[in-house]
Amino acid sequence: MRIARFTTGEDPQYGVVTGDVDELGIPADDTVLVALAGDPLYVGVQLTDKEIPLSEVRLLAPVLPRSKVVGIGRNYAAHAAELGNEVPDEPMMFMKPNTSVVGPGDPVFYPRQSADVHYEGELAVVIGRICRDVAPDRVGEVVYGYTVGNDVTARDLQKKDVQFTRAKGFDSFCPLGPWIETGHEGFDPGDLRLTTHLNGDIVQDGTTKDMIFDVPSLVSHVSSVMTLLPGDVILTGTPEGVGPMNVGDEVEVTVAGIGSLTNKVVSRD
Repeated sequence: MRIARFTTGEDPQYGVVTGDVDELGIPADDTVLVALAGDPLYVGVQLTDKEIPLSEVRLLAPVLPRSKVVGIGRNYAAHAAELGNEVPDEPMMFMKPNTSVVGPGDPVFYPRQSADVHYEGELAVVIGRICRDVAPDRVGEVVYGYTVGNDVTARDLQKKDVQFTRAKGFDSFCPLGPWIETGHEGFDPGDLRLTTHLNGDIVQDGTTKDMIFDVPSLVSHVSSVMTLLPGDVILTGTPEGVGPMNVGDEVEVTVAGIGSLTNKVVSRD
């Protein structure tokens, strides 16, 4: 099931994306949204009789984390190597504020404080219920679904500050979308192709099979440190190929089986 958050110009609402999708998660032209009554994370999937063509809505970030976005650094060996870093012995966690979240088509604002902002395409995990100290073999019980993320990073500030808060925490530095994939037959988060295009040119082409720590390991590790709440998001790391994006650039991140997330970089002035 694919859960979207959208607007038709009025208050945001949630809906189930119906219809066929291709192997990349791209929906057919005749796809419609069946509106839901309330936030499905809290009231469950309650279908209404209202149907809206996908072409007539604006998709929003599919989840607004009430609490936090937890990022995982250096979770692909080739990415760690391209930045001159060693592979960590355990998941390397950092935080992005929930105010950094934006949705499909929203601008990524280039901050005045940086001169080296990078894209980082990632698989994102959405937590579905309050949990702590989750065993790896029970992670499936607490994961609501998966979406596409871009862990935008001011690389020069990351190097300058050492810790990651400012470099990864600017408003608009966490695009998410286009919707949440809650899973279907054959869907395996541990075997998904992830690509990033910059102005139409492919710059990242990896697979979640290459993650050092898989989704169960990540959720279990994070939950051993902090309580996870419904709507919390865990970004699972990025494959090699990260690089700068500039004002005017368009970045498209695609995770096969989920969909594509596109955002344009604009000046913050």
